[in-house]
Amino acid sequence: MIEKDNLNKTSAWPFVEAKKLLRERKSFIEKKGKIILQTGYGPSGLPHIGTFGEVARTSMMVNALKQLTDIPTEIITFSDDMDGLRKIPENIPNKELLNNNLNKPLTKVPDPFKKFNSFGEHNNEKLKDFLNKFNFEYIFKSSTELYKSGKFNPSLQIILENYQGIMDIVIPTLGKERQKTYSPFLPICPETGKVLEIPVLEILKEKSKVVFDNNGKKLEASILDGQCKLQWKVDWAMRWYALDVDFEMYGKDLIESAILSSRIIKLIGKTNPSGFAYELFLDEKGEKISKSKGNGITIDQWLEYASPESLSLYMYQNPKRAKKLYKEIVPKTVDEYLDFMEKTKTQNDLQLLMNPLWHVHNGNIPKEEMIMSFSMLLNLVEATNADSKELLWKFVKKYKKDISEKNNPIFDNLISYAIKYFNEVILLTKKYKNPNEKEKKALENLIKNLDKCNDQMSPEDIQTLIYSTGKDNGYSENLRDWFKLIYEVVFGDENGPRMGFFISFFGVNETKILIKEKIK
Repeated sequence: MIEKDNLNKTSAWPFVEAKKLLRERKSFIEKKGKIILQTGYGPSGLPHIGTFGEVARTSMMVNALKQLTDIPTEIITFSDDMDGLRKIPENIPNKELLNNNLNKPLTKVPDPFKKFNSFGEHNNEKLKDFLNKFNFEYIFKSSTELYKSGKFNPSLQIILENYQGIMDIVIPTLGKERQKTYSPFLPICPETGKVLEIPVLEILKEKSKVVFDNNGKKLEASILDGQCKLQWKVDWAMRWYALDVDFEMYGKDLIESAILSSRIIKLIGKTNPSGFAYELFLDEKGEKISKSKGNGITIDQWLEYASPESLSLYMYQNPKRAKKLYKEIVPKTVDEYLDFMEKTKTQNDLQLLMNPLWHVHNGNIPKEEMIMSFSMLLNLVEATNADSKELLWKFVKKYKKDISEKNNPIFDNLISYAIKYFNEVILLTKKYKNPNEKEKKALENLIKNLDKCNDQMSPEDIQTLIYSTGKDNGYSENLRDWFKLIYEVVFGDENGPRMGFFISFFGVNETKILIKEKIK
């Protein structure tokens, strides 16, 4: 049980936001007896890592809420699958199939993967699949199902009754040309099945209908039972209203939209949810990660190279700072995860609440001795030419006899990840330096000096010997260049492990052989 004093003192962002939510929505929460948090998903492309981030962060808030109150919580994961397909994602097959179905609701677009009844259903199932991998607790809701079943009907009627007031809010935010064609209601074309972004000529409140011009034909469409859908900003407000949402986080690019939707929900009679705007993820080029582009690293790719917990850690850290998200950041994140786990061994209760791993593991932080960093393990994979987990374990046990796969499950998984990551990512970027004569001589002197070492020497003593060798070979002014030379020649990179530790683990003789092979 966490002491109340520590809960009051912690400044970890899930607790800060949870306290803010309880403060802002106190009367509404007490009235209905539960807290409803929503995450939104647009299934116009395959689920990407940003979608996971929103659910992961919301789940962290729920974990904090459970420490602060006994009021039940639920997360609604809402799929806007009635949205029209506006463009074709780059990372899918059978593009022509989608091209023939542009502007149709996503649940009416054929599945290009030919696994489900529609593209929307395919992406929804992919979403649920990866959320289930992380054991998230959520309630999935489909826009198509809620519109067509009539569950949104009462809220849609209220939107219709406040049609002009909503127009007065939205129209000033639009450009002149868009003002001419804008309507909160988007009829579904009875002939083509497409979502029509066209002006509404007339509203018939008593009939719950709108009148619109469809290529010269004056038609009526009911706003009920899925015959119309709302423009998304109005839809967002309606959704908050209908589902009685208390909290929703969203990307920084949607702040203005959230402000507008907040004005709409106030107009129709409720208070907007508490919000949290997070920064966006960028790819290696600094461009926003997009579902349609398929850029950056995918969830499946991350889980091939590292644990789900490391991904959750990445999502926890600095949610209000833009971060690059691509394959090369994986090792750094894994090592941060290991560092945080090591820190938990000496931290008090308040410090633990500030440790990201408390939020990643909902307070149940695993305890395991860490043999070495992920970065070091990657170097070891290269140095040993290990192509299987069994082979690398055999080598590790040679130098650390008191460990086993059974007692070190986290490290066991790290070995698998390291082999795959090295072969599929690192190996492709390796650029080994061919040393000149002066550099070759310095490395030959290092080999000779390693004769003075043995496998029982401490990493610190070996590191001191490497320093001395560098100074004796012209690197006294800049030892950084000396280690850079070693790394570029031996590991094909400007950076590498702390050599004293690496040699003590890998073996003195083995290191000498490794260097000899690289300079011959």
